[in-house]
Amino acid sequence: MDISIVIPAFNEEKKICFDVQVAAVFIDEEAMLGEVIVVDDGSADKTAEEARNVEVPSAVERIVIRLEKNRGKGFAVKTGILASKGEVVLFADSGTCVPYPNALAQIKRIRGRELDIAMASRRLKETVIHRNRSVKRRLLSSFFRLVARIITCVPNRFSDTQCGFKIYRGEIARELFGKCVTTGFLFELEVLLRALKRGDRIEEFPVEWTCDLDTRLRPGSAAVEVLKEMFQVRSIIKKDKE
Repeated sequence: MDISIVIPAFNEEKKICFDVQVAAVFIDEEAMLGEVIVVDDGSADKTAEEARNVEVPSAVERIVIRLEKNRGKGFAVKTGILASKGEVVLFADSGTCVPYPNALAQIKRIRGRELDIAMASRRLKETVIHRNRSVKRRLLSSFFRLVARIITCVPNRFSDTQCGFKIYRGEIARELFGKCVTTGFLFELEVLLRALKRGDRIEEFPVEWTCDLDTRLRPGSAAVEVLKEMFQVRSIIKKDKE
C-alpha cells in the first residue's frame, strides 16, 4: 500500500465527513493505493458513525477505530499508525488545516528514500497563513517552544514541533510510535526526540495553513498539564538513553 492517512478525532461529528472525503479524494486523484484511518478518541457524539457513513472513492480503504473512552491525542494517533499498512504514513489533525497536495513533494522524497520524516511548519518564511491563531495562542506557542528547548533540548532548527501535519516512512512511523508512551498533546515531541536519537533524516517544510477555530486544544487551561508532560518526555528520553 502506498499511503495511510491517519486522522485522530474527538467530538468532531461536524467536521469528520469533510476530513475523510478530502483525504480519500486526494489519495484517489493521485492514483495511489491508500487508506484513511480515523481514530475516534472516545467521542460523546457521532464522530465514528459519521466517519463510517461518508461516501469515499471505492479504491480507497476507509477504517474507523472507535476507542471506548478518551485516551488522549497521542494514544489515538499511535493507535492509528500502528494499524496502518502504508509505505508512507501521514498524520493530519481533524479540520483539514493543510491542503493535502502540500505534502506531494515530501511524499515523493520519502518514497524515494531521500527523507524519513517531514514536518509541516507554520513558522517557515515560505509558509502561507490564510487564517492565523489568536495573539494569545501565538504567544503561548512561542513560550512553549522556548520552554521545550530548555527542558527537552529539542534542536533550534525545528521551528514548529506541534503542527498537526507530519509525514513518515511507514516502517519508521510504526517503530517510533510503537515505543511512544506519551498519550497527550506532546507525543510529537517524544517521537521527534526518539527519531533524532535514531539518526532519522528529518526536515520541516512550508505549507498553506488555515487555523481551525473549532479546535479542542485549550493551551491556556492545559498549561500545567503540558508542562508536566514536558518533564515526563524528558524523563522518558533520558531513561531510554541509559
